[in-house]
Amino acid sequence: MQAWSESVRADGRRVALVPTMGALHDGHMALVDEARRHADAVALSIFVNPLQFERPDDLAAYPQPIDDDLALCSARGVDAVYAPLAATMYPAGFQTAVEPGPLGDLLEGAHRPGHFRGVTTVVTKLFLAARPDVAVFGEKDFQQLAIIRRMTLDLDFGIEIVGLPTVREPDGVAMSSRNRRLTPAERRAATAVPRALDAVAQAVSLAAPEGIAAARLTAIADAVVAAEPLARFEHLDVVDAETLEPLTTVGGGRPAVALIAVWFGDVRLIDNRRLA
Repeated sequence: MQAWSESVRADGRRVALVPTMGALHDGHMALVDEARRHADAVALSIFVNPLQFERPDDLAAYPQPIDDDLALCSARGVDAVYAPLAATMYPAGFQTAVEPGPLGDLLEGAHRPGHFRGVTTVVTKLFLAARPDVAVFGEKDFQQLAIIRRMTLDLDFGIEIVGLPTVREPDGVAMSSRNRRLTPAERRAATAVPRALDAVAQAVSLAAPEGIAAARLTAIADAVVAAEPLARFEHLDVVDAETLEPLTTVGGGRPAVALIAVWFGDVRLIDNRRLA
């Protein structure tokens, strides 16, 4: 991977990296298209990172259709695919990790201890392997993107980080590899997630000038999800769009984001919505 990247850059061409965990879909292909707008050659990594999973059963169930993924990459004109084995990424005796700092302890980090430590460690290794000029990530994983931006800046990687707005299915559900694990009934029920975010955004738009309490927004989202028997509400957090600082009130022109997590059976879906 390093040799390929160095040869491309030696020719004066820019390299873009699209890190993924495979089970590729149109959302990933949108990342590839965005990467092409920022670079001359696009590499895509496929690696289901065990350090990101706090539950062994979740890791075991994660879809890994590598042949289908490679076919999609070929059809989309991806220049290189990097698909290392776990034993290659984390050989015997591997000890080093990259700490995400305070941003990794908030929100998703509080619900999934160690998750973002796994993210920052693997992304660092992918950056060092692919040597990209630019890397493209989806905004569906809003906190992850913020942490990677911070890490890239703090550690002087010199890599441009590009975020792409969430790509959605026609019914509003965010595209995700985890959607493959939903039963047909659960997939229909998953529309409760964007509907909850729609209700939150509408409440903010109709709020008085002094704003609306974040706790009220959480209650609104919870009520929408509760109306769907197959859904189980986990949380909705309202945070500052830049710092991820939790907000008690939304309004007054301060950019905010609502982050939601909902369970369908043993599948956990996350999503987010920027609030005016």
